[in-house]
Amino acid sequence: MSFFPALLKLDKSKILVIGGGKIAGDKIGHLLDFTSNITVIAPKIDRNTQNLIEKGDITLLKREYKKGDIKGFDIVIVAVDDINLQKEIYEECQNERILCNSVDSVDYCDFIFPSYIKRGPLVIAFSTSGFSPALAKYLRRAIEKLIPENITEFLLEMKEIRKKLPKGKERQKLLEEKAKDYVEKNIIKKDENV
Repeated sequence: MSFFPALLKLDKSKILVIGGGKIAGDKIGHLLDFTSNITVIAPKIDRNTQNLIEKGDITLLKREYKKGDIKGFDIVIVAVDDINLQKEIYEECQNERILCNSVDSVDYCDFIFPSYIKRGPLVIAFSTSGFSPALAKYLRRAIEKLIPENITEFLLEMKEIRKKLPKGKERQKLLEEKAKDYVEKNIIKKDENV
C-alpha cells in the first residue's frame, strides 16, 4: 500500500529522535528545514549529528532509550539498527497514538521521509512508498534542475496578490494566469533549451 502524501506543519510539534549515528543526523538535518523543536536520545553521537544538534539548539539526552521516553512527543523517529528496539518503540507509539518512523523498517512506520526539494515556501516531495528511495532521490535531482532561481520571489508576489484581492473567480483567474505564464516562461521554455 502507498503512503498518503501530506505536508505537516511542525512548528508546534515535539519531535523525538532516538539514535545518534549518521542516519539520525540525516533525519535531523531534514527536520531542521522545518522545525528545531527536537530532542535526541542516544548514548553515542557521531560528529556530524553533534554539529547539527549544536547548530539547531536541539536538546540531547546522552543515554540509552527507556520505555516511556516517548510520552509528551507528537512524532518519534527511531534511527537505530536494533530491529527489536524499533518494533518495541513503534508498538509503544501505537499505544500512545504518536506518529512513528523507524528508519529502513517500513513495517514500523506511520510515515516515511520522502526525498524533497525546498526552496523558500516551495516544497516538492518524491516518494516510491519505500520501494526505491534511490529512484526518488534521482527524480528529485532531475526536477530540481528545472526550478528557477527566482521561485521564492514569485511565490512571495503571489502571496501578496492573494492577500490584496478578495476571494472569488477574478482572483482565482488572475492567479491561474500568472502561475501558468510563470511556468511556461521559466520552466517549460528552460526545459526545451536543455
